[in-house]
Amino acid sequence: MAVEEEGLRVFQSVRIKIGEAKNLPTYPGPNKMRDCYCTVNLDQEEVFRTKIVEKSLCPFYGEDFYCEIPRTFRHLSFYIFDRDVFRRDSIIGKVAIQKEDLQKYHNRDTWFQLQHVDADSEVQGKVHLELRLSEVITDTGVVCHKLATRVLECQGLPIVNGQCDPYATVTLAGPSRSEAKKTKVKKKTNNPHFDEVFYFEVTRHSSYKKSHFDIEDVDEVDKMEIRVDLWNASNLKFGDEFLGELRLPLKFLRQSSSYEAWYFLQPRDNGNKSLKPDDLGSLRLNVVYTEDHVFSSDYYSPLRDLLLKSADVEPVSASAAHILGEVCREKQEAAIPLVRLFLHYGRIVPFISAIANAEVKRTQDPNTIFRGNSLTSKCIDETMKLAGMHYLQVTLKPIIDEICQVHKPCEIDPVKLKDGENLENNRENLRQYVDRIFTVITKSGVSCPTVMCDIFFSLRESAAKRFQGDLDVRYTAVSSFIFLRFFAPAILSPNLFQLTPHHPDPQTSRTLTLISKTIQTLGSLSKSKSANFKESYMATFYDYFNEQKYADAVKNFLDLISSSGRRDHKSIEQPILLKEGFMIKRAQGRKRFGMKNFKKRWFRLTNHEFTYQKSKGDHPLCSIPIENILAVERLEEESFKMKNMFQVIQPERRVLYIQANNCVEAKDWIDILTKVSQCNKKRLTVYHPSAYLNGHWLCCKATADNTPGCTPCTGGLPANIQLDIDGDRETERIYSLFNLYMPKLEKMQEACGSKSVYDGPEEEEYSTFIIDDPKETYKTLKLIIEGVATLEQEHAQYKRDKFKKTKYGSQEHPIGDKSFQTYIRQQSEISAHSI
Repeated sequence: MAVEEEGLRVFQSVRIKIGEAKNLPTYPGPNKMRDCYCTVNLDQEEVFRTKIVEKSLCPFYGEDFYCEIPRTFRHLSFYIFDRDVFRRDSIIGKVAIQKEDLQKYHNRDTWFQLQHVDADSEVQGKVHLELRLSEVITDTGVVCHKLATRVLECQGLPIVNGQCDPYATVTLAGPSRSEAKKTKVKKKTNNPHFDEVFYFEVTRHSSYKKSHFDIEDVDEVDKMEIRVDLWNASNLKFGDEFLGELRLPLKFLRQSSSYEAWYFLQPRDNGNKSLKPDDLGSLRLNVVYTEDHVFSSDYYSPLRDLLLKSADVEPVSASAAHILGEVCREKQEAAIPLVRLFLHYGRIVPFISAIANAEVKRTQDPNTIFRGNSLTSKCIDETMKLAGMHYLQVTLKPIIDEICQVHKPCEIDPVKLKDGENLENNRENLRQYVDRIFTVITKSGVSCPTVMCDIFFSLRESAAKRFQGDLDVRYTAVSSFIFLRFFAPAILSPNLFQLTPHHPDPQTSRTLTLISKTIQTLGSLSKSKSANFKESYMATFYDYFNEQKYADAVKNFLDLISSSGRRDHKSIEQPILLKEGFMIKRAQGRKRFGMKNFKKRWFRLTNHEFTYQKSKGDHPLCSIPIENILAVERLEEESFKMKNMFQVIQPERRVLYIQANNCVEAKDWIDILTKVSQCNKKRLTVYHPSAYLNGHWLCCKATADNTPGCTPCTGGLPANIQLDIDGDRETERIYSLFNLYMPKLEKMQEACGSKSVYDGPEEEEYSTFIIDDPKETYKTLKLIIEGVATLEQEHAQYKRDKFKKTKYGSQEHPIGDKSFQTYIRQQSEISAHSI
């Protein structure tokens, strides 16, 4: 979801690797160990939670998390919790990274010291204030200087223990006085509208002598401040919870008698508590935060057209896409946006065929074909991840789920056997799992996505043509991807392929490792099977599978998925689980009488139906066929005073109101429900953004419950569930990479112009580049650099225009916005430099 700005869309995303924590404080009990988990929070809103690692002070998580960020935020925070069975889980410490500091840690493993957490530091949200200082002359001629403080509204206050009933206190404080006043409490909202005015007498004169302060009054005013504190009205015995504060010295009002602005709330002073930073341990993280500013499509036409014709360039090494792979530090950096762009425009198969054919021609030994981390390998990996995600769900997920839940002992290393385990029983358990997984894989050929099959056909043909004397190369070229880089990694790390929500526990992880090794070897079709294993116990175990039927099954499977005449049997007809999880729903009013209350339910979405039940595995309480989903839209918070709500609109104006756990999850559900129902013939074009309550629609005030919607439905999304891609965003990412690696592009230009490339041995500094045709490569480089320079000018002009229009203290950029302060400083430096 993009944040719309004038003529521009802004996309935010974050990819996080949560590694491990170290040296957590011991539990104050005889055991001393803790059961810890880690949460990822946008400000204070939890968007992800790791599994619990039991009985450890150095828990290893090894979990990856990616999300599109659908709103503005100030901090990306990580909290370490200690699970408590009898009471609320306790927070050990946190890491909070300001948004403007995220680039410092971009894609680097970093150890962060855990910081203490208390209510005074847990602050988010902003407040809208108006201050007016004026002179009032009384009937007796006495002059009073009065301050009017208007508290208009707040936005984005934190939700404390599931509720937010905020109020504000306004205090005028000076060296010798303190006067406080309080707003009304606003129930069940973290975006309260107060619009209350409070008056304070600032100074007094004995008689009316002059219209401005005398020296004593000025000194008095300079020492005063107005303080606004936000609180959550709590029924707990511990008192109301602090939500944030704002302190403003009155001296700034001497320049202007009135002032109105938005402010970020700030933490309260903790009284200078002396806490050692190393008391709480540390947390290893790798954070990649991306912010894309995307123009309209026509801005990208020159660069996009240059990239899309890469498959037709001779040689392909002179193409723009191949050059991107040459200059990027890691091939993966280039592969992700390239694959998404080519998939979006239906050019992925010819592009991968071209770069794969070039790589095969450079390969000397058929045994090493596609074994390196080349651009070809990374592009095929990325294509399989995108196009093959639901293929994995159909093929592997049921068995992976069983392995994770049943916990059969499968350890076959005699040294690692636990007390009471039998080696032969473990081997039999493992053999059954391998057999079942091998069977479902080799019988899944008709379900393999067409785009993957077309790529495999191209790989097979290129390899067979290059190594005509090797009859097996047509199989190994394909198996090196489908087994080595697709099925085996998905078995080994199912959480990275969305087969499980978290990294498996150590015993399950060990079982999956043994299965993955065996499946990888079975799929490799190498001549000497047992020689592939360093461990003797693996070689012994593999004897179970030294039968010709396994090799035949692999070859039949590879033939099917790489055949040009293959027919796609529309695997989409099988029920595919797309998403599931707990959410809160409001009763739909299917019964004439009864309370329309809110209940927690387990929701499940397949490509056939959307259901909910009391708990996972129960019989569905309600089933909505996909063809009955007419629209999926957000619901305004005012409807039920609840955040992160959306509505599923069905025939006869029946609406299911649902609350997700956080903003990221709400976006995910809305996106996937919209995509899977996009082709429904009766989809609505208008809807009501608020609920029908107390006899009228809250949005348009219409009284009839069957009144057509008052707001256009959000724009249509592609019906293809797997490949929802924004081509302009991917082109913007590629532009950003070219811009980042501009020095390498210029170095590559030098290499093309160097005689060493034409006539003799290459200089060492140029040897890293693949340049088959210097003249063609130079032409492409020139066009790339020109296209990047044009886009860079457009971005710079947009920033200058935005800088002129933006007001510091506005709702979009409240006072205290450090990222905007940094932006102002950068623009000032640019302006000074240009002058």
